Amino acid sequence: MRRFAMTMALILVLAVAGCGDDRRAERLAAAGPNPSLDALLNVADADAGARKFAVCAGCHKATKGSPDMGGPNLYGVYGRPMAQQSARYSYTAALLDARGRWDARTLDAWIAHPQRVVPGTKMIYPGVSDPLDRADIIAFLKRQAD
Repeated sequence: MRRFAMTMALILVLAVAGCGDDRRAERLAAAGPNPSLDALLNVADADAGARKFAVCAGCHKATKGSPDMGGPNLYGVYGRPMAQQSARYSYTAALLDARGRWDARTLDAWIAHPQRVVPGTKMIYPGVSDPLDRADIIAFLKRQAD
């Protein structure tokens, strides 16, 4: 029963996260046909990304000084080395062994499918399939790092 309630809550969060006028069609048109990540980042909306971050908020916060939850607080993560965001969070060995920084490309791949970026990570979230949604979330995280 608890699993059902959690699934229903996630569905509700996903539905609400998509709400709001984020000028999606206009932004996609501006990005051009078959847009690259760079083109999508040029039209990304950090405010829309904040709303879309709701799908992440069950496990992560992205506000300064917030505690870690099921995952580390992601405030200021953009541009930082992997697995070094929180001294208090217990990262998996797989993520600790990963090399790289949380830049736009790494975040895009991670948000799309974390297990493909770092096999063995304990983050079991299946990912965000929509490239513009990912670009918006990246814009939100980048704004949190400025």
